[in-house]
Amino acid sequence: MSCREESEITTIQEVQTENHQNAKTQFVNVKGTNFAYRAFGKEGGIPLVLLPGLGGSMDDWDPAVTNGLAKQYKVIIFDNKGVAASQGTTPNNIQSMADDAIDFIEALHLNKVNIMGFSMGGFVAQRVVLTKPALINKVILTGTGPKGAIGLANLPNIIAGTAGLGPEESFLKFGFTNSAESITAGKAAYGRIQLRTTDRDLALSDATSYSQLTAVLEWAQPNTNALEEIKAIKNPVLIVHGENDLPVSVQNAHNMIQNLEHAELLIFPDSGHASFFQNHDAFVTKVVEFLN
Repeated sequence: MSCREESEITTIQEVQTENHQNAKTQFVNVKGTNFAYRAFGKEGGIPLVLLPGLGGSMDDWDPAVTNGLAKQYKVIIFDNKGVAASQGTTPNNIQSMADDAIDFIEALHLNKVNIMGFSMGGFVAQRVVLTKPALINKVILTGTGPKGAIGLANLPNIIAGTAGLGPEESFLKFGFTNSAESITAGKAAYGRIQLRTTDRDLALSDATSYSQLTAVLEWAQPNTNALEEIKAIKNPVLIVHGENDLPVSVQNAHNMIQNLEHAELLIFPDSGHASFFQNHDAFVTKVVEFLN
């Protein structure tokens, strides 16, 4: 066998086995700033770009979700400006984060993508599709809400309530309910998130964390025009929410579905902020149905 043939086989094997745990971190220059990203999954079709929540980086997604989706789509996860492995200064407002996300997508020379935003990433996703709707095919919003989202202003108190807790305990309190079933699912999700052991993202800097929290609290301010504003979103939207979401009340999901022209709503019972981690199989099935 020639060296060339061996190389081709190795490349094919790498493509076939690449997943959340081993996808290589790559960098793309976005208007002079290097953004870190990883891409894995099925080639062809419209890629799915994921936008993480407050304090999240590429390594905070549940592999049960990302790998599940990667069986059907090319999945792209990334660190927005100033986050973890990406360079630059993190903006302190959601619109600027959305502008940076658009610039990142365009820097990859993608002219049409699906986007999925979790929590703060859902705020960013709304602004992305409102700012550049032609770039977006379909939108998935998980654990999120419109401007002035009900319950979001209480976030500092919720965060204060996790003081003194370890990483896993904080993860469980913030994202899951108190039921034995939810806690068990939360512990399993936390374990899966730790599966990637090499080339993990850097911890977010204090400056980045502060900027993100500032942006989220600004989004939380009452906004009488918020629901009217999202009526301008004409793209298909899938809204997924936990019935017992602590930082972002499920009422936000009901409010959004009533004001979006092409939207579906999936509410998971006995589930908190990270409902799609807890119900990962059902979530992936629904997303595939929605995107197809």
